[in-house]
Amino acid sequence: MDIETTRLILHAIDEAEARRICARAFGPNDSWAADYPFAGDLAGVGSFLRATEQHGEQRPFGYYQIIRAADQLAVGGLGFKGTPHGGSVEVGYGLAPSARGHGYAGEALTALLTVAANHGVATVLADTTVENVASQRTLANAGFTLVGADADLQYYQIRPAEPST
Repeated sequence: MDIETTRLILHAIDEAEARRICARAFGPNDSWAADYPFAGDLAGVGSFLRATEQHGEQRPFGYYQIIRAADQLAVGGLGFKGTPHGGSVEVGYGLAPSARGHGYAGEALTALLTVAANHGVATVLADTTVENVASQRTLANAGFTLVGADADLQYYQIRPAEPST
């Protein structure tokens, strides 16, 4: 169930892999960047584990480890925040600090939108903090539209079956 892009491999993790990531105890087939997993990864993987425990297998709407193809190192993750409801699903993503600024998040996010579109999702939602300008740029570059904001968060959406402008 891995997804390959030009520079990345999105590896759909299973429950055992998620537990290793949360424990920061890599197995014999794991290769991680020195600063992976970071707090955002642990939060995303923890959410994936809770959803799996409550609802069973999440794939393809689970969590994907972002692996840099050039050196095979895990540098972050992204995934769906649950299964679709009413044609919508929310996504989240993050990169280890050493992998930021190279366009990996946008490349991974664009690939994840294809998964959503291929499974009939009409709308993909995302949010980011008001201060996280890099994430706002990532969402905009992936074709997301800002649809609202409050004091803490900006809210975005995209209809993945439609071409982005």
